[in-house]
Amino acid sequence: MGKLIVEGPVRLTGSVRVSGSKNSALPILAAALLCDERVVLENVPNLMDIHTMIEILSAAGCRVFFENGVAIIDPPTNPCTDIPYELVRKMRASFNVLGPLAAKFQKASVSLPGGCSIGVRPVDYHLEGLQKLGFSIKIEHGIVTAEMEKKIDEAIISLPFPSVGATEHIMTTAAILDGTHTVIENAAMEPEIEDLAIFLNRAGCRVLGAGTKRIEVFGVKKAHGCIHKIIPDRIEAGTYIIAIAATMGDAIVEGLDVSHLISLFDVLKNSGVSLSQLDRDKVRVSMDRRPDPIKIQVTPYPGFPTDLQPQIIVFLSKAQGTSTVIETVFKSRFQHVDELRRFGAKIEVSDGTAIVYGVERLSGAQVSATDLRAAAALVIAGLIANGTTSVNEVDQIFRGYEDIVQKLSNLSAVIEYQK
Repeated sequence: MGKLIVEGPVRLTGSVRVSGSKNSALPILAAALLCDERVVLENVPNLMDIHTMIEILSAAGCRVFFENGVAIIDPPTNPCTDIPYELVRKMRASFNVLGPLAAKFQKASVSLPGGCSIGVRPVDYHLEGLQKLGFSIKIEHGIVTAEMEKKIDEAIISLPFPSVGATEHIMTTAAILDGTHTVIENAAMEPEIEDLAIFLNRAGCRVLGAGTKRIEVFGVKKAHGCIHKIIPDRIEAGTYIIAIAATMGDAIVEGLDVSHLISLFDVLKNSGVSLSQLDRDKVRVSMDRRPDPIKIQVTPYPGFPTDLQPQIIVFLSKAQGTSTVIETVFKSRFQHVDELRRFGAKIEVSDGTAIVYGVERLSGAQVSATDLRAAAALVIAGLIANGTTSVNEVDQIFRGYEDIVQKLSNLSAVIEYQK
């Protein structure tokens, strides 16, 4: 794997434009399997995970064209419903093709998923939901097979935890179960859920309540083609906003949806960051001192996002006092902390809580990325540290950040990718 060489400290200035949402594009690409006609998706980010999902759609028999942020998906003429392990192991979101394939073609097989190492994320909620929709589930040799067993008039599925992936999977599968009324209780409320529902409705499905804790899906016989634009990536936007604030910079972030980042804005304002909304999709971020210490609780949306937890810990590592970050989504998601200590950060972790003792300065170091968001956090640490930082095993950062080296360079960072 490659590495990113970062020179610090630097003060980020200029502007950066946010790409389309990876976490929205992936489930919508999976949902395109439902459609009997061409689907056109705009504002699709050019990322490793997107290319993996395109390979999965191709393996299922779809014809997919992807160029300049536009993905065109034509339905399969000779469908294949056995998705190979080599593709599914690369990322967790690939598992969400199981339900749509089984709903459309009566039976499908997909390997248990891979992805980032950020803690235990079982697919039990997915499988229990599919069973309540009338599918039989069989797991052998790491392969999950779902087969339509019986038609269900009404399925009420109450999720023990508002899992984003399970909500998306159940919602998409239920969309073309003709005559089945599905209710998802304790559903995830993320903007990506809403975006998926908008896509499904444009394709002729009937989904109500997305963005709330109760989603209703009235199954239709088939889905047709449509054109849909992917929402901005709130996690990418949040990462750049945090990076600008952490470097005591002054820069503009464009192309975001401010309403998706209220929890982050509240945290940053409480720590002393100046955030000015210049337009509907444009924010100026500026910071002229070390942050004030704060307490953050990471919770499902609309709370503070777990995918910004590693980055905000870096920001707080130079605070003027002691901060607390409580992680309730993935309690073991602190693998980046050991690497941050190599910079000189003072952080203690116990039972899902990080105590961050602010220090005056960080020093550049050799570190290794443990997962996608940790990689971004280590890059931010390199930007604020004195000297040279080498973030090794960094290629996974390209799973979630389009053109990150160029975008940071445009913000005055001194950063280079080396294989």
